[in-house]
Amino acid sequence: MSTETSTALLTDALDRVREVAHQAADGLTPDQLAHRVDGTANSIAWLVWHLTRVQDDHVAELAGVEQTWTGQGWAEKFDLPFDDSATGYGHTSDDVDAVGGRTADLLLGYHDAVHRASTEYVRTLTDEDFGRVVDQRWDPPVTLSVRLVSVLSDDLQHAGQAAFVRGLLG
Repeated sequence: MSTETSTALLTDALDRVREVAHQAADGLTPDQLAHRVDGTANSIAWLVWHLTRVQDDHVAELAGVEQTWTGQGWAEKFDLPFDDSATGYGHTSDDVDAVGGRTADLLLGYHDAVHRASTEYVRTLTDEDFGRVVDQRWDPPVTLSVRLVSVLSDDLQHAGQAAFVRGLLG
């Protein structure tokens, strides 16, 4: 596969994450975004925030740049009661509630900023980059291509969950 094809596929996948995130959250009120099915499931707000934080965290690390979250002031705009390094892994029910109350414009504005940074980075990659080992903690070690596919898989799952919750809202 050529570099052009590889980066086009990754860009298309990132575009699909963005599209589903927008479909799930756009036009909803903060109360709708914070709604938790059965009172305990993840809300649309938390799901979109989390999938965006994971993408931001992982892609920024791969690119060797500061995260959009801190570098562009999104952490201050969200004003969440946990550390700026939090991405949602290991969050409690109270943490999920804490992300509620944000607007769709805020959530999607952050997502769009991360999407831009991610797609700009992906477009810089060459065939040689994809096999680079980026994490030695696993057996086998994780390559850049495996990490990007992992981010996309996680993001698409959470975007789909957010879309499902939106469907339940009616």
